[in-house]
Amino acid sequence: METNFIDYVKIICRSGKGGRGSMHMHRAKYVPNGGPDGGDGGRGGHVFLRGNRNYWTLLHLRYERHVFAGHGGNGGKSGSHGADGEDRYIDVPCGTVVYDAETGRFLCDVAEDGQVVQLLKGGRGGLGNKHFATATNQAPRYAQPGEPMQQLTVIMELKMLADVGLVGFPNAGKSTLVNAISSAHPKIAGYPFTTLEPSVGVVSYRDNRSFVIADIPGIIEGASEGKGLGLRFLRHIERNALLLFMIPGDTDDIRHDYEVLLSELTNYNPELLNKQRLLAITKADLLDEELMQMLEADLPTDLPHVFISAVTGFHVTELKGLLWQQLDTAEHQQAHSTAIVHRDKDVATLQDEMALEGEDTDLFILDDEDMEELDEMDDFEIVDIE
Repeated sequence: METNFIDYVKIICRSGKGGRGSMHMHRAKYVPNGGPDGGDGGRGGHVFLRGNRNYWTLLHLRYERHVFAGHGGNGGKSGSHGADGEDRYIDVPCGTVVYDAETGRFLCDVAEDGQVVQLLKGGRGGLGNKHFATATNQAPRYAQPGEPMQQLTVIMELKMLADVGLVGFPNAGKSTLVNAISSAHPKIAGYPFTTLEPSVGVVSYRDNRSFVIADIPGIIEGASEGKGLGLRFLRHIERNALLLFMIPGDTDDIRHDYEVLLSELTNYNPELLNKQRLLAITKADLLDEELMQMLEADLPTDLPHVFISAVTGFHVTELKGLLWQQLDTAEHQQAHSTAIVHRDKDVATLQDEMALEGEDTDLFILDDEDMEELDEMDDFEIVDIE
């Protein structure tokens, strides 16, 4: 079954080429020496990325694989300037990272609503022959062509923006907690990997305050090497200011499970260790007071923790208080104002991650109009389909 949560797309972008300058000589009945009056060509259209908080996934771009800006118009007589090509704006959800699909080079990060980034620049329009008239060449018979277009194939990767990211093994109670403290309703069931795509909920707190919580699908040992849901959702944790580790109270060894989760995050990106962390021991309704005290003695001493039960509401209010206390610190404010560090990616890694999404990125079905638009592109293999 196809999911509506799309966080990887590959798009071919192309700016517009500049219009040609005009080579025109002014001719009028009562103007014997009209001279050159060719106008300039219009510039080609730019391609921009624009952050839009109304989008949560890249689904709207999955089938828009070609984004072409308009070409500049040619200059005309009497100094007429050619029309500028139409700019194209690509609206993306906040948290979208863009890479060059050919080299893996990091290009930009669209993190804020309304943020505009120029991805490609349109070609400059050519100058008309009126610019080249001199005392020794009063009737120039040449004009500039417009600058060519720019072309780029990009991979857009969404890293979900949220204040709190839930980290835990399958069936740790993450979806149950999100359902209990927010208006989001992720699927809940008694089998592993119930959650197949991240979900986001807004948690209301005192005095009309709120924060955003993200339910990240379950991690297993070896996820950083691609096992289970693997790398597909680990990247969403990079955008969270606070990580809430969730481990069920009926597990064999809480400390061991926590260390395994921490190891997977470290293997994926060591910078995740710099984030604030909180531990929630779930399913506390299955534990008595004596057993909770025994388990508490073996927990990491440098990590704030709380026993909760999202089903009964046990200590859920206390958990919300701890989360807000952590989020309201100066470190949290700095985490949101400082961009995360992005690195270039190996092309093979990008292609492997695209394959996780089931993306078919090499075949495009074109009609005659598309073929005319692609006359100057050289990285396509054209296949006739009967």
